Amino acid sequence: MKNSSRNSKPITWRAFICGVILIPINAYWIMASWGHGGYATGQSFATSLSLYFNVIFIIVVLAALNLLVFKFTRRWTLNNAEISMLYIMLAIASSVAGHDMMEILMPILPHAAWFASAENEWAELFHKYVPQWLAIKERSKLVDYYRGESTFYMWEHVGLWLTPVLWWTVFIVVLVSILLCFNLLLRKQWIEHEKLSYPIIQLPLELTNNDFAGHLFRNRLMWMGFIGAGGIDVINGLHFLYPTVPTLGGRLYDIGPLFTEKPWNAIGWTPVAVYPFIIGLSFFIPLDLSFSCWFFYLFWKVQRILSAVLGLRSLPRFPYIDEQGFGGYMGICAIALYLSRRHLKQVWKSIVTGGLGLRNAQEPVSYRVALAGILLGMGFITFFCLRAGMSLGVVWAFFGIYFAISIAIARMRAELGPPVHDLHFASSPEFLVNALGTRKLGGANLTIFSYLFFFNRAHRSHPIPHQLEGFKMAESRQINNSTLLWAMTFAAIFGTIASAWAFLHLAYQYGTFGDQWVSWYSFNRLQSWLSVPRGADYPALIASCVGFLTAIALFGLRMRFVWWIFHPAGYAISGSWSMNPFWFSIFLSSIIKWVVLRHGGLKAHRKAIPLFMGLILGEFVVGSIWSILGIIVGQPMYRFLY
Repeated sequence: MKNSSRNSKPITWRAFICGVILIPINAYWIMASWGHGGYATGQSFATSLSLYFNVIFIIVVLAALNLLVFKFTRRWTLNNAEISMLYIMLAIASSVAGHDMMEILMPILPHAAWFASAENEWAELFHKYVPQWLAIKERSKLVDYYRGESTFYMWEHVGLWLTPVLWWTVFIVVLVSILLCFNLLLRKQWIEHEKLSYPIIQLPLELTNNDFAGHLFRNRLMWMGFIGAGGIDVINGLHFLYPTVPTLGGRLYDIGPLFTEKPWNAIGWTPVAVYPFIIGLSFFIPLDLSFSCWFFYLFWKVQRILSAVLGLRSLPRFPYIDEQGFGGYMGICAIALYLSRRHLKQVWKSIVTGGLGLRNAQEPVSYRVALAGILLGMGFITFFCLRAGMSLGVVWAFFGIYFAISIAIARMRAELGPPVHDLHFASSPEFLVNALGTRKLGGANLTIFSYLFFFNRAHRSHPIPHQLEGFKMAESRQINNSTLLWAMTFAAIFGTIASAWAFLHLAYQYGTFGDQWVSWYSFNRLQSWLSVPRGADYPALIASCVGFLTAIALFGLRMRFVWWIFHPAGYAISGSWSMNPFWFSIFLSSIIKWVVLRHGGLKAHRKAIPLFMGLILGEFVVGSIWSILGIIVGQPMYRFLY
């Protein structure tokens, strides 16, 4: 569908006003979900999935209210383009607030000052590398922040956080803007030319259709899935409160302890669980990818067993699954750029010649402006990091790797829509440490790595795929791309500010002693790097190269043989932490989808779609209600996610 300014639907001020109201509420929900006691009191982590359950819940409620208003007056009713715009804005705002962005950054900023001690020697090791404007360094002023029972709304507290929060807000907005510019360069190729499927937004598109999800909510199969998945969460939630009520799953059953003898005990943690919403999400991804996810998950387990048989477990971290996964992501980035090479050549020609080239009413800005945005953004990021103490070459290498991972994630989400994509313990900092060693990098670079850890931790709440999916929704809903561009930029700016406010509001009210696991990891790792300097880790580098070449080889075999079903994306994402709890549900979904296609064909597959949307909606809606209830009463509730 073409999205010209002439045919686009109007986006009124009502959508932006709704966004201004909903973004702070959404940020508060995300921050409060962390729990003032950490994971023990948390109410699930919405942004650890590709599809954010908090945003889906808000859109469901909004669509229901919109339908109610529609019965009385059409004047104040939001059209489907406006509801779609709100979904996109909330998704972007959730990304910057999420579990791998602001939710991690905020507790990191004061951590090194408060927890420095004579035993860990943090003050001697790295305090000298931390600029005053980058983090909170006045330990005596952090008492109320950590102990709670106070308020953020005192100038002493506001002034303490003002400078670092402003600097980091600008940094995050610029970083998200650079990602948006990358999407502007690739949008036309991945949406209009290749016409990728964007599986993750199938449910949001259905919820924001012309009759306000009326068709979906009149479908009996949808209600079967909704009641089935939602009913399980209701029963499990009651069991959480009243243990005498029987439970229906809701737990991770580790089969690893069943293997007690060598070499089988090398299999490690292997949880088995059934998540209805993962079964639903996985039904929308291509069958070869869902097969590849659980196949390569078992493949990694086989690698662990074989390494025990061959006596290679004595090598630290062998078989370097995280590093192989990192190489897989690099391979997917290379594949994505290779498949887009003709388009990128035309883009470059348009930039160099200065002609309109591919520029038309569907592009919100010219390719020259998009490239200028990337260069100017990197100019600020370079200035920020140099001022913080990093060296120039390390800055460019660090963010070059980050942007390569970003392009890989965007491509996977556009083409395949995996329900999760995390890359724990193998990102820019880890690769540079493996490649150069801590001695060459030096204390200043390593210290700033610890503060940049928040957006390199796992890449689950990464903004780039939501931006790209937003452009796809704009095409389907005839939203003007220029309007969308401004809306996404506004959501990033306002979402970052709202997230900082929500975190600090809760921190001074409840105290933040429980919110420290990730911060401890970041600075304990830094302490290890500085206390025990080491050189390059060549086995880890070799594993990364193996991962890269394996992804390229899998792609080549898919191009060469039609019957080849092993997907490089499955190889890259299956070794990460999030695949552990979900692999079995993906396995079940792939079997169900194969049976449906085998015996019913595409017609049966289309008819079954509402059932699997119901599985997602049922668990997301009921799970969201438990989450909100836990926040309201200030007590842990049943978590359908982990």
